[in-house]
Amino acid sequence: MMQRVMNMMVVTAVLLAGAGCVASQPQGKPLYDRLDGKGGITAVVETFVGNVGGDARINGYFASTDLAKLKIHLVNQICEASGGPCKYSGRTMKQTHAGMGVTDAAFGALVEDLVAALDHHKVGKAEKDELLGALGPMKSDIVERK
Repeated sequence: MMQRVMNMMVVTAVLLAGAGCVASQPQGKPLYDRLDGKGGITAVVETFVGNVGGDARINGYFASTDLAKLKIHLVNQICEASGGPCKYSGRTMKQTHAGMGVTDAAFGALVEDLVAALDHHKVGKAEKDELLGALGPMKSDIVERK
């Protein structure tokens, strides 16, 4: 159960990270650089995990999660997919979320917590749009119940 819960957070990172493959890169820099590298990504992940922990709509999914490991996985996923030097070796989102019964509402809550973390760290509109643009296509691999 703990691995599945931890992987739920990894999903968010993958959602974010997929945006690194988006063709448009304002200012000619990779998304990784525009997010202030690993330090900037780590700061957003710290805030995001705190937001999720305080969110009664979804924090039950993470009750027994090893938060230190979770943060490492999230940072590595976002770092790698946004063009940074890190490597993620986790399972696919479909594998990770199979049988968890993730609902549209839970997915939406997670996205709201992520947006709040991005806003807190004053991530630029172009970068935020690029990150969030990756969420739509992955939703079908995560949400099992509408």
